[in-house]
Amino acid sequence: MVMKGTIQLDHIPANKYLLYIANMPIITFTSVSGLDEKIETVDLPDRTKASGGNSKPIELTAKVPMHHRADNIALEAWYGQGRDPVLPSYKVVGTMNYISLSSIVIASYSLVGIFCTGRKTPDVEMKNEGDMVEVEWGFSVDVILPIL
Repeated sequence: MVMKGTIQLDHIPANKYLLYIANMPIITFTSVSGLDEKIETVDLPDRTKASGGNSKPIELTAKVPMHHRADNIALEAWYGQGRDPVLPSYKVVGTMNYISLSSIVIASYSLVGIFCTGRKTPDVEMKNEGDMVEVEWGFSVDVILPIL
């Protein structure tokens, strides 16, 4: 007997993921914001909404420990490609994989036209008890395609 509303086996925990960016080493992202994609809408004269057909660019952030020097150096180099003069290689493809408890990739998304849009160093203060310092990186993605 199956109970309605029960959680299926082999779920995806929030800490099992891999954000991979083409032409980069595998970077240890300690957190990645959600991939929030929305279709543009238009307001019709009858006060209802209709699809505008296009989606806006997707913005996301990801954090990397500051002491992971190689990861941050790679991200700095990529970030520099988007600065003037912009290199043609600044936009690449990425993949966001969500991994189940049994280590199977259950959900995967292709991030087409991803590029690095910014870096934010952390706030620091002497009274902190020694929490890990992380750099927050910003990204823009043109299109997200589910890999089925």
